[in-house]
Amino acid sequence: MTTYPIIVGFDGSTHAHRALRWGLDEGARTGAPVTILFVFEWLPIAGPIAPGPRVLPEQVAREDAQKLVDDAVSEAFQSHPEVVVTGRVTAGSAAALLQERSREARLIVLGGRGHGGFAELLVGSTTAAVTAHAHCPVVVVRGADRSPAGPVVAGVDGSDHALLALEYAFEQAAARGSALRVVRAWTPAAPRWRPAAYDLDEQVAAERAELDELLATSCDKYPQVEVIADVVTGPPGRVMVQASDGARLVVVGSRGHGGFRGLLLGSTSQQLLHHANCPVAVIRELHAATG
Repeated sequence: MTTYPIIVGFDGSTHAHRALRWGLDEGARTGAPVTILFVFEWLPIAGPIAPGPRVLPEQVAREDAQKLVDDAVSEAFQSHPEVVVTGRVTAGSAAALLQERSREARLIVLGGRGHGGFAELLVGSTTAAVTAHAHCPVVVVRGADRSPAGPVVAGVDGSDHALLALEYAFEQAAARGSALRVVRAWTPAAPRWRPAAYDLDEQVAAERAELDELLATSCDKYPQVEVIADVVTGPPGRVMVQASDGARLVVVGSRGHGGFRGLLLGSTSQQLLHHANCPVAVIRELHAATG
């Protein structure tokens, strides 16, 4: 059986070190090897060519990056001696390289912010591109230094990606011995658009019945997992950010129902990547073994 590695995007920043610790803890828990990947996007600058020997700026940048990665590998060996850790430095597009590597990765782990090749990991295009196109789960490490011993939280809306997220969340809760809180956020129509016979309580009950039906198969598959199912009234992004308080991991699909379906990363996922209080797993595809 192929053992896919956990790939940690690394640039030496504080957030990258936190992501690495999370990835190493995950490697220790699952037995997966960890690859520390430093990607720098080198932009050549035209200028006068001086005669005589010279050191190219790209060479200096690569050597500095290699030193950071070598130090990180050494520290990982000290803190997590049971985990097989390798480091790699490469030049190119961080988003493109991570997307390609995700084909043979168990998990991609990114810090909440970074610099260098990962400078836009939270608020820019790199995280959006990776989470929208990755072929494995992507975890962005946010929140406290260490995740609390709370539940795994999954946001579901019935979309295909949300169903994959639910499967991953059940796997994670079972593997970690934690409870699973499943949240379905629901925004009722504004009062002026409701028909005369509209009954808010009946609508909430209908949403709850759909959620219970959605969970039935997974609950049978994972009887050891304590499941807390909630239908919460409010905008999904805000509801899920609030649900991340005290959670050890929040799991969502890369996009779901509603909004502009053409967007590759849904608004709920984007809000969580910006504001969640714990690590966020965004699911687009799953490998056979991800637990």
